[in-house]
Amino acid sequence: MIRVLIADDHPVVRQGLRTFLDLQDDITVVGEAADGEQAVALVAELGPDVLLLDLKMPVLDGLGALRRLSGSATRAIVLTSVSDRSDVGPALRAGAAGFLYKDVAPGALVQAVRTVHGGQVLLAPEAAEAMLTPSAGPAATGPAPLTEREREVLTLIAAGRSNREIARSLAVAEKTVKTHVSNVLMKLGVQDRTQAALYAVRHGLA
Repeated sequence: MIRVLIADDHPVVRQGLRTFLDLQDDITVVGEAADGEQAVALVAELGPDVLLLDLKMPVLDGLGALRRLSGSATRAIVLTSVSDRSDVGPALRAGAAGFLYKDVAPGALVQAVRTVHGGQVLLAPEAAEAMLTPSAGPAATGPAPLTEREREVLTLIAAGRSNREIARSLAVAEKTVKTHVSNVLMKLGVQDRTQAALYAVRHGLA
């Protein structure tokens, strides 16, 4: 059962999401938060698997909540009505594992919860486009120089594959995969597989 926390300052939105998600056999809503501060507190108290997080909220906004939740096992999906392309990058860098807009189809939202819970990164097409559009400044630096095999490993990491699954897919030993994963993390300058997956999405490698 995937345990979901909903954080949105509009009661109607929270109720609508809860009603729909609770209809799913494999999803249960364990709580609701009306602002970012409450969301952070409830994540600590309830330990949900997935957090659906609005960006524009009182007390503490979604971006602030993401930063406070850095290192948490809860995987966050930003669900916003504001289609500002400049929001996507900061949200992903702050730790979001997904970025969707509130006009998403209900079935697609359910699938997104399952996908992110499974360890993958999921972006709305518009959000992915925003991340892949070249921009000025230091943030536009290209991908780190990875070998062909390391790029294959990174792509599989972004798809949520375990080391064992990657080894099976590439027909190599699991120990070899561990070495490749370590090299990828070191070259990208990231701390873990989630950050590596976000990097892959940002640079069009996933």
